[in-house]
Amino acid sequence: MNRWLPALQLALQEAELASAHGDVPIGAVVLSPTGEVIARAHNERELTGDPTAHAEVVALRRAAFALQAAASRDAGAEEADLEGSWRLDGCTLVVTLEPCTMCAGALVLARVDRVVFGAYDPKAGAIASLWDVVRDPRLNHQVEVVGGIAEEECGALIRDFFAGQR
Repeated sequence: MNRWLPALQLALQEAELASAHGDVPIGAVVLSPTGEVIARAHNERELTGDPTAHAEVVALRRAAFALQAAASRDAGAEEADLEGSWRLDGCTLVVTLEPCTMCAGALVLARVDRVVFGAYDPKAGAIASLWDVVRDPRLNHQVEVVGGIAEEECGALIRDFFAGQR
């Protein structure tokens, strides 16, 4: 069994939540350096009216908040503010669909170590399909990529959603 499948199953559960409120069914999970789930999210663009509320961005925001809260508990609020825990060093983002350019840029800026995704996105994928933003050597950080995990299941979720829209 692929080591990423349990996290991808959680991301698929999140994707189903997005579909329930009319958003494209994409889900994401952020894992700590030790493999614990620190954030879960799904697309919320339709729900919130926020064009940046992609599953990946929402998950990264929640992960940074969780790390800041943990640092505050462990070290006191003043030290935690200075730690810059928006950096997700050592973390892995697991997502059902290959991230777009916005989300790929957010992964680089958040200093995520690894992205694991299910289905490739030939129309907007910015990690393997159209561009390779996260491994561009001109940027100050590169992200390891693992793609095509449970690709058929993740792709079917998207295809079924859009078939229902037509």
